Amino acid sequence: MDTTYSIKIWKTSVYRGQRKTTHTVRWELDGKEWRAPFSTKALADAFRSELVSATRRGEAFSLTTGRPVSHKSGATAVNWYNFAIQFADAQWQRTGGNNRKTTAKALMATTIALLRTPPTAFRPVEVRTALREFAYNTRRREDAPPEMATILKWVERNTLSMAAWEDPSKVEEVLRAVGSKLDGTGAAASSVKRNRRILNVAMEYAVKHRILRANPLPKGRGAAPKTSSAVDKRSLLNPEQAARLLGWVRRRPRGGKRLHAFFATMYYAGPRPEEVVAMDVADIRLPDEDAEDQWCELLFHTAKPEVGKNWTDTGAIREERGLMGRASDDTRVVPGHPSLTRILREHIKAENLTPGNPVFQGEKGGVLAGSVIRRAWRTARAEALSPEEFASPLGKRVYDLRHTCLTNWLNDGVPPAQVAEWAGNSVPVLLAVYARCISGQLQDLKQRILARRDLPEIAG
Repeated sequence: MDTTYSIKIWKTSVYRGQRKTTHTVRWELDGKEWRAPFSTKALADAFRSELVSATRRGEAFSLTTGRPVSHKSGATAVNWYNFAIQFADAQWQRTGGNNRKTTAKALMATTIALLRTPPTAFRPVEVRTALREFAYNTRRREDAPPEMATILKWVERNTLSMAAWEDPSKVEEVLRAVGSKLDGTGAAASSVKRNRRILNVAMEYAVKHRILRANPLPKGRGAAPKTSSAVDKRSLLNPEQAARLLGWVRRRPRGGKRLHAFFATMYYAGPRPEEVVAMDVADIRLPDEDAEDQWCELLFHTAKPEVGKNWTDTGAIREERGLMGRASDDTRVVPGHPSLTRILREHIKAENLTPGNPVFQGEKGGVLAGSVIRRAWRTARAEALSPEEFASPLGKRVYDLRHTCLTNWLNDGVPPAQVAEWAGNSVPVLLAVYARCISGQLQDLKQRILARRDLPEIAG
């Protein structure tokens, strides 16, 4: 039963703090204490009177919300699982594949926390798979295999209603669950923050559709863990280390030269991997071979992030999108170092590429797979770096080539506004991410400060 008649209502407690006084109404249902804080005595007394009147009328109280059943909102009529499906479908229409995938993961963890009883007829991994890959995947839901469909029917029957979000203790329980890994230890701060952001959007959606009266998630300082976007300086490559890694890739028997050109583009021009994959031969402007200025120009206008065929509208592994954080038809032009000009010219000739062809293709044509890129980079680190370097964060991700390029530009004195334009970032984001990595300018800065701060001698 979700209701009880075992009710005790206590006197209102008063807490007088330095900034404000709080009046808290306290009552007990089946031995569990409930509290409702108010800023004034009048509000607290009015609420307590409503509780007392409900007990005198012989009204039952909800064990989920702690309130008289007459206080129940529309949340009691809506099952969380059904609401989560509705929310996932709404998000599917307005987000890309990666966001769809992270939304499904957050909703999966939340649903597990909102089950009335843990599954006994199914393995936990099967329940998680059914929720993540089918229930909260708009394109695949109707194609769920019979065994997955059986699990989802059980979940629907055994999930709490949206009224669970009106119970502060249940909200805390859910937040603990989505902030933990499967072994019970805390998840990374970035993952916790991402999950809370998704849940916050879901709660606002529930309020907008009048399922909940208000967003129940905590607000303000301390509501979510702090995260840092700053680059770890230990992950950046110096020129000698970059040369070792790219040299090993070039000597790789299978597709080495093609991948060498891919990684060199990231090292010298700083694009994101999904932007390099989307490049067409026509997007590269190479100077004449006998020109004095051997700088090239790269035009970026499209990105093809790899999200998995289950999360795209077309069923392709990659989806085609505009540049991150830009309008759908926006572009940016980035200068390419003369060394990159030579590498790209050789690559285009060796592959017999013409305008209209992707610059970087798979071994059998088509789009270059992310797994191939990552596997080649992992092997290069293992073969080209010392054991100490390999065990460190040095160049651990392919993305660290971009971080190294942008840091080099800043350290070479390129104005942050220009670096932000080439990188496709805003200036505030650029400085938040790379400010700690700027080095090599300390002596010059000291001289500038010294020249301005010396006071003139004053004759006494």
